[in-house]
Amino acid sequence: MFKEFKAFIAKGNVIDLAVAVIIAGAFGAIVSSLTDDIIMPVIGAIFGGADFSSYFILLSTPEGYDGSLTDYAALKEAGAAMIGYGAFVTAIINFVILAFIIFLLVRYAKKVMAELEEKKAAAAPAGPTEIELLTEIRDALKK
Repeated sequence: MFKEFKAFIAKGNVIDLAVAVIIAGAFGAIVSSLTDDIIMPVIGAIFGGADFSSYFILLSTPEGYDGSLTDYAALKEAGAAMIGYGAFVTAIINFVILAFIIFLLVRYAKKVMAELEEKKAAAAPAGPTEIELLTEIRDALKK
């Protein structure tokens, strides 16, 4: 079993996948920053709020909570029951941005791979066709 696992790990696809996961994690942080620090403040300004990700509907407060009822972070830390629709919208925007960028990357990769295949096909020496080979065999047999 250890040999099979070692062979599995040694395959190039597994290493490529590990690199992709690490890069995707870093890229996800960039997209989150883009969404949280650039896009959502603009959307919040358009809709009249400074921080769209802090929009919520308060369902109930925990016993003994005497803080602000409009402070999303404090209420969340206190364990208040609330629907954080602003954070949900922010997460959806993050997903859409990531999905679009991944789509563009995959589309570009397919285009590059197709061009490489075309170059390989053009560079490969054209051998005789099946009919030409059969003609040569026939002529050799006649002789």
